[in-house]
Amino acid sequence: MNSGILLQITQPASAIADTISQTTAQMPQPTEISLSIWDLSLKGGWIMIPLVIMSVFAIYIFIERYFIINRASRDEHNFMNNIRDFIHDGRIDSALSLCKNNRTPIAKMIEKGILRIGKPLNDINVAIENVGKLEVAKLEKNLAALATIAGAAPMIGFLGTVIGMVRAFYDMSMAGNNIDIALLSGGIYQAMITTVAGLIVGIIAYICYNILVARVEKVVFILEARATEFMDLLHEPAS
Repeated sequence: MNSGILLQITQPASAIADTISQTTAQMPQPTEISLSIWDLSLKGGWIMIPLVIMSVFAIYIFIERYFIINRASRDEHNFMNNIRDFIHDGRIDSALSLCKNNRTPIAKMIEKGILRIGKPLNDINVAIENVGKLEVAKLEKNLAALATIAGAAPMIGFLGTVIGMVRAFYDMSMAGNNIDIALLSGGIYQAMITTVAGLIVGIIAYICYNILVARVEKVVFILEARATEFMDLLHEPAS
C-alpha cells in the first residue's frame, strides 16, 4: 500500500517537471547585445566631437614628441672623449665639426661652449646654460597642450553628462503622466557615455604627459652632466 501512495506522489511531480521543462524550452532565449565604438559615439551626441578631436591630437603629440625626445636623449659614449682630445690637441675646428655633424642638444650646447673658448669661464658657462634652456624649451613644445587635454577632457565629459540629464528631465516634463523608461533612456545614455569618454581621453592624455615629462627631465639631467664635464675640461689645462 505504501508503494501505491509513493507512486501516486511521484507521478504528479514528474508531470510538473516535464511541464516546466517544456515551458522553459518554448520561452525565447535572451540574445546578447553588443555595441560598437561607433554606436556608442553616436549615442553620446555632439559632445563626442571635441572629445574625439582631443584624443587624436593627444596621440599625435605623444608619438611626435616621444620620438623627438628619444632622439635628443642619445648620448654617444665617445663624444665627450673626442671633444676632450681635440681641445687638448688644439684642434678646435675638428671639435666644431664633430658638434655640427652630431646635431643633438648636447652637441649644440658644447658647440656654443667651444665658440666661447678664450673668454671668461663664467661667460662660457652662462652661454652653455642658455643654449641648454633653449633646447629643453624646444623639447617641451606642445606639452602644455597635452596637459590641457588631460584636464579639459573630463570636464567636457561632465558637461555632456549635465546636458544628458537636462535632456532626460525635459523629456519627463513634456511627457506628463505618460512617462516611459524608453523616453528617459536617451538622455541618461548620453550622460553616461560622455562621462566615460571624457575620463578615458583625460586618463590617456595624463599618462602620456607624464611619460614625456619624465623623458624631458632625463634629457635635462644629461645636459647638466655634459655641461659640467665640459667646464671641467676647460679647467684641466690650468691645473
